[in-house]
Amino acid sequence: MLQGWMQIGITLLLIVAIAPIFGRYIARVFLGQKTFLDKVLTPLENLIFSLSGVQSKVQMTGWQYARAILYSNLVMAIMLFLMIMFQGALPLNPTGLGAPSWDTALHTTISFITNTDQQHYAGETTLSYFTQTLGLGFLFFTSAGTGLAIGIAFIRGLTGRSLGNFYVDLTQSITRILLPISIIGSIIFIAAGVPETLSAPVVVPTLEDANISQAIAIGPVAHFEIIKQLGENGGGFFSANSTHPFENPNGFTNLIQILAMISIPTALIFAYGEIAHNRKQAWLIFGMVFILYVIFIVVVGIGEYQGNPLVNALLGSQSPNLEGKEVRFGWAQSALFAVTTTGTMTGAVNSMHDSLMPSGGFITLSNLFLQIIWGGQGTGTAYLFAYLILAVFVTGLMVGRTPEFFGRKIEKNEVVLTSFLILLIHPIFILIPSAIALAFPDQLAGISNSGFHGLSQVVYEYASAAANNGSGFEGLADTQPASSALWWNLSTSASLLGGRYIPAIALLLLADGISRKQPVAMTTGTLRTDTVLFTSVTAGVILIMGALTFFPVLALGSIAEAFLIARGGG
Repeated sequence: MLQGWMQIGITLLLIVAIAPIFGRYIARVFLGQKTFLDKVLTPLENLIFSLSGVQSKVQMTGWQYARAILYSNLVMAIMLFLMIMFQGALPLNPTGLGAPSWDTALHTTISFITNTDQQHYAGETTLSYFTQTLGLGFLFFTSAGTGLAIGIAFIRGLTGRSLGNFYVDLTQSITRILLPISIIGSIIFIAAGVPETLSAPVVVPTLEDANISQAIAIGPVAHFEIIKQLGENGGGFFSANSTHPFENPNGFTNLIQILAMISIPTALIFAYGEIAHNRKQAWLIFGMVFILYVIFIVVVGIGEYQGNPLVNALLGSQSPNLEGKEVRFGWAQSALFAVTTTGTMTGAVNSMHDSLMPSGGFITLSNLFLQIIWGGQGTGTAYLFAYLILAVFVTGLMVGRTPEFFGRKIEKNEVVLTSFLILLIHPIFILIPSAIALAFPDQLAGISNSGFHGLSQVVYEYASAAANNGSGFEGLADTQPASSALWWNLSTSASLLGGRYIPAIALLLLADGISRKQPVAMTTGTLRTDTVLFTSVTAGVILIMGALTFFPVLALGSIAEAFLIARGGG
């Protein structure tokens, strides 16, 4: 037990050490200040802008920024869909894989373009090396870069600057952040035992019978794996994702994966502090989210360490819950990974979330509902500050002070956009399709578990899609039979699109509106937001809003399941 908690503690200390340093670097990149990569990357970026016709000095409004995102994403989505449908005629396909069904191809395209990477297929038996590497791998960079650009544009708007230029932000997100780290990370993974090859699967005789052969899937995994985690993509090269020994062979690679998936979301808070010239507030916000993150880890860790009381009764002793887990990671690293992957909206898994104890299901679902611990690539930070704006308004009403943020008044338009963003859009794309699926469990849902756990399976699938996370409770018939697969592919596609682009547009319009406001002088009546008291109020607003919206679902799912197990039920 002590060893497991020490592993978690060391990882948390590394996160605290890395985040402010990385945050300062990100701030320098997007403030146009000098960095150590300028001599190499500035000529490369200028060449890219010249060849593509991008006017790098032109600043965009909120609508222009949003249109640039939509147009570029549409073009990339069409390219990926065609690549998947015609992969049988394309190179780097040693096993001769053909095209999947049109609805699976459509869902995969939408899932990867939205940085969700929810997979209703098995990677090693569905997509060729060409599709995985040049199709999905390309979107690993561009979808993550898009989210990072949205977060940076939002921070600029909050601090009174123009939002910037999407194409410049996207390019620099890739060239100066995602690509350099991915190159280093892929080399580390290769050295640690992750394969990187274009060879066909290896055919070997089985141990049980030398006359029976087995094909062992391999591929260009190492470079795929690092950007999968760093860009909060989460889609696995193999169906088993980061539980597969070729994706995540040992404790060292597991640590690198955790640090990779959490590094940018944590650093962006400190990047905000640098851009806003308010490091104190950055540390306060980081501290608030970090405390919630640690609490969530402790809750899941205790549940997994104590194990299932029904199983413990049969064994006659206490044993950790190792069902659905890799022994090389154990209960501690599985719990830490589960909270981190759902908190950062990465969606990769090193254990099966369907096998988590009810407390684990409660926390992972709560992460998907709240979206700010630590949230999606860039967009999670923007969501966090949207909560801050809402807290400013609520607190201002309570104490009779002027609702202002960064010296700019919070008025009707800001409150409407923030409320629309936080209280309406996310629940719509989770609760409505969940209700439809649960109303027709045989015809549509294909739920493998009845009762409370089955409800959590369905809600988790849509929460994962709407939050652009991509992980699953599993147990749903989202691949076979064709009727159920069609429902899950099309219904989750709606949640994927709505959960990505509607909030993104709202965030950009919100930031654009704030940036255009004239700053007002600070007075004794101004509500300061860089205090422990206000940060605590913000945490309360976040938890209360989340509880009011989603607590009934949690009560009917994970909480009810916990009571059932405690009573000795199945």
